[in-house]
Amino acid sequence: MGAAFLASWPWENLGMFKYALYGPLVGRAVASRAWERGSPDHWLFLLLALFTLRALTYQLWSSYSNMLFLTRRRRIVRDGVDFEQIDKEWDWDNFLIMHILIASAAFYAFPSLRHLPGWDARGLLVAAILHVVATEPLYYAAHRAFHGGRLFARYHALHHSSRVPTPFTAGFATPLEHLVLGALVVLPLAGACAAGVGSAGLAFVYVFAFDFLRAMGSCNVELFPAGLFRAAPFLRYIIYTPTYHTIHHTGKASNFCLFMPLFDRLGGTLDAASWELQEKNRAGVDEVPDFVFLAHVVDVMQSMHVPFVMRSFASTPFAVRAFLLPCWPISLLFMFMVWAWSKTFVICYYHLRGKLHQTWAVPRYGFHYFLPFAKDGINDQIELAILRADKMGVKVVSLAALNKNEALNGGGTLFVNKHPDLRVRVVHGNTLTAAVILNEIPKGTTEVFMTGATSKLGRAIALYLCRKKIRVMMMTLSTERFQKIQKEAPEECQQYLVQVTKFRSATQCKTWIVGKWLSPREQRWAPSGTHFHQFVVPPIMEFRRDCTYGKLAAMRLPKDARGLGSCEFSLERGVVHACHAGGVVHFLEGYKHHEVGAIDVDRIDVVWEAALKHGIRPA
Repeated sequence: MGAAFLASWPWENLGMFKYALYGPLVGRAVASRAWERGSPDHWLFLLLALFTLRALTYQLWSSYSNMLFLTRRRRIVRDGVDFEQIDKEWDWDNFLIMHILIASAAFYAFPSLRHLPGWDARGLLVAAILHVVATEPLYYAAHRAFHGGRLFARYHALHHSSRVPTPFTAGFATPLEHLVLGALVVLPLAGACAAGVGSAGLAFVYVFAFDFLRAMGSCNVELFPAGLFRAAPFLRYIIYTPTYHTIHHTGKASNFCLFMPLFDRLGGTLDAASWELQEKNRAGVDEVPDFVFLAHVVDVMQSMHVPFVMRSFASTPFAVRAFLLPCWPISLLFMFMVWAWSKTFVICYYHLRGKLHQTWAVPRYGFHYFLPFAKDGINDQIELAILRADKMGVKVVSLAALNKNEALNGGGTLFVNKHPDLRVRVVHGNTLTAAVILNEIPKGTTEVFMTGATSKLGRAIALYLCRKKIRVMMMTLSTERFQKIQKEAPEECQQYLVQVTKFRSATQCKTWIVGKWLSPREQRWAPSGTHFHQFVVPPIMEFRRDCTYGKLAAMRLPKDARGLGSCEFSLERGVVHACHAGGVVHFLEGYKHHEVGAIDVDRIDVVWEAALKHGIRPA
């Protein structure tokens, strides 16, 4: 059987090119200077402004919904929004394209609409009456019809296939449903115009209110104070709540109304537990995570790579995009604000085997970690986060990237020594990071060249490789630090550790392990065909076309991880940095020790095997 009539969008295969459908309207507006009041096409400017406002309304509600630092206690459906749902709802705004094309056609068909006054207060009263006596009951009837057997299977099931309601879910439906919805939106406006009291201002007010309430109902965060409905019980039938709508979205058998539960009461489809659940969700509960990955911001551009800025962008590996550039000044201002006032906050979460895993962000950017005067402030932020996690009952906190910098806090040693009675386990995750890098080195390798060789990771990698009788050229000017590491190796293996001070020493070595940033000039010393393994943050520039570059050490989370909906920096979906994965392994294995300070070389293979056992796979 073929696809149902109006069950799919005619431009669904165009991808981003669908926005070219706005082109003729935008082109006409620009050509006629439609923003000028005297322009004959001023109506077109207002129409484009209205639909920009509509899109912005849903986006801002999505941003609010994803601000877990504000909303996590009052979330209704506790599961995270996963990549599958994000991809399904990617084109949630298709209905806006359809509506603006229909609206512009109406302006051409009825030229009198182009000359509506700016505002007429009488129109608001007419529109309100028509909304209550026409739009609400007709929507209720249509919605119940779409829940009938064939109509539901062919049309409305698509909308309900999203497990977690979001503001974008409100726009995720078929063309037929949005034609019906569009007609119901137009009805009060058309009635006001027919009565001679229509206005451009009325269109803005009514359509904005309509979209605002639809996005609010699907935001998955309870907003209304419970006392409001106890103080004024009649309001229960005048305005729905996010809880009220979520009951419908998840159960599909009750609460069919548009915005007014009165029509569910009249139709016998009102869920009696709606307000009890609303009070419970409004009171909220703060779920305690079992595992926390304590991250930090990389730079101003990367700060926009979070779900509460743009969910779709955060669900793809980070890369600088042209559309981000206009937002850069706002992000810069945000940086100064969080630097001055913010504490560590929740960014995202997922569930793994019934346990809650969260990512928290220290409100500091990469460059802060290299400012001498910022060191104490950063450590204070990290310490407060660890103590908060300990008080909450978190089992493991894993430190990301610069949060465990040796010069900053000794790889977490500072906090463990200062608070010896911590119940939460503090983990730098570098044991698994070392294991990932080591397992990327091809079998049969006899010689490697390494920068950052005396760092925590460099030391562990060098000691591990020399035990395998692989010659390690350790690039360092500090003979003292080199000799200290060399003496840690078994006596019979010490000969495999060689100190070098010049890049020219590695001109014949095709396996480079990069733990310190390399300039393009320094990369020139590598012979053609070299592979650069990396544990340096940020990664080096891929300058040499005749060489290959490894990504930062990373692992893929187990397949049963639920609610994953954002990418960790530039990594692929479902892939996390090795230090993140190392903390997960620490939690899953139930290790009782802290993993801070120097890496225990004897545990590298142990942690690697534990990761594989739990389904954490190389990326």
